[in-house]
This record gives sequence, C-alpha cells and structure tokens, in this order.
Amino acid sequence: MTETSPAAGAVPFEQVPERPRHRMIDRVAAILELVARSGAGLTLTAVAKALNAPVSSVHGLLNGLVAVGYLDERDRIYTLGTAPYLLNVIAGRPPVTSISHEQLQQVHAEAGLTIALSTSVGDDLFYVDHVSSEPEYAYLAENRLRRSLLRTSAGWLLLADREQRDIWAYLNSRPVADADYIEQFLYALEALRATGVCAAPGVAVERGDGVSVALRERGRTIATLGVVGVRETIIERRDELAEICLRHAEEWGFR
Repeated sequence: MTETSPAAGAVPFEQVPERPRHRMIDRVAAILELVARSGAGLTLTAVAKALNAPVSSVHGLLNGLVAVGYLDERDRIYTLGTAPYLLNVIAGRPPVTSISHEQLQQVHAEAGLTIALSTSVGDDLFYVDHVSSEPEYAYLAENRLRRSLLRTSAGWLLLADREQRDIWAYLNSRPVADADYIEQFLYALEALRATGVCAAPGVAVERGDGVSVALRERGRTIATLGVVGVRETIIERRDELAEICLRHAEEWGFR
C-alpha cells in the first residue's frame, strides 16, 4: 500500500501542536468530573483536597458553577446540576430523566392538552420535552426558550425545592414588577413543598396557565410533569389534570 502524500501546504501530523490548556478551565472540568463520579456528591473540603487546591479558590468556582446550574448544593454537599443534561437535550441526546417521549404521549392522550417535561438551569425554566398540537407551546419547547420560574407552575415547584437561601437570593433579584408574584409564591411555598403539586397559580403571561407535579429522585425535584393550556380550561379541570399527572409520575417511579 502506498502512503498518501500530504496536501500542499498541510502541516505534518507530528508537527500539529496540542491544543493550549487553560488552568481555570482544567480546574472547572476537574470539579465537574469529580462531582459526577462521586455519586452522592462531595463537600467543599473534599473537592479542594482532591484538586490539591486552596479551599478559598475552589469555593469561588463551586459557587459560580451552582449559580449557572452546572452544580447543585444541598446541605453543603455538591452534586451535578441540570445544565449538563440540558446541553445534551439541545444536542439531540436523551432528556434530563429516563422518561420517554412515548410516556408523555400517554399523558397527552388522557389530558388532551399540551404536556411538558420541564427543568431549571440557573434561574430559568426550560421545556425538556413536550407533546403538543398547539403551535405556541410547541415553539417554546422546541426552541429551548428560557422561561421565568415565577411565571409558570413548573417553575414554582422547581424554585420551591431549592435551599431557602437560594430561594431568597432569587426572589431578591427579581424586578419590582414581580412583587405580586413573589407574594403569591411565598404564600404557597409550604404547600408546594409538602404536596409537590402546583395547580393553576395564575401567574403565566397572557391567557395561559398550568398544572404541574414534581418528579422526584432521592428526595430531589429533578424535573416536573405538567399540563399547559388556556387558563379557563386549566382552572375548570385542575383537579382532574393533577390526578392524571400524579398517577403517571407514581407509575414512573418519580414520586
């Protein structure tokens, strides 16, 4: 077999330099891999020890990764956040949970309205998957558009599941125009945590509303299953729609 000659002007393979490394990127990547491989999560001290790095500098990186959704912190334990999963979804890989599109279609067949599987990344809500014949909701889901946690039933459940300090930080960062929604959310907070159900909170833009249930793994709300539609219809059917979503969530093992 004869060896193919390199194209004119091409740099021989052995002379192609390695991609330059970046110390900060290397450390962030190492943190994400450490936490992902840990299973149950790691403390700040454990991460710093594994990296042989000062606690102060590692703490700053961990806080930054939590803020944008790549890590989650609970009781001072860091676990992998939802952002890495969402990137896979955008790239056409499987959704944030093991729930299949066919399972969502089964819920849609019962409810007859838009069905959405949602999660949060940082301070935004995203539809991970959906079944809908309504163009408005299909557009939101298919384009992975960011939505407000305060303006959706799914967002209320995902926000309610956060550490209290993180809830306060989020609410304090909201504009003055959201004051009424903040008050309504805080009034409902205990019930949201206790039941994992948010039915027609009346905070969505225009005429929309929703009924959502928390999908929980090991006590954490990792996503929500929800029904979205015209407010009047959602209010009229909210108990029925909540029952449908709860039943399917339990059958899937996420309650």
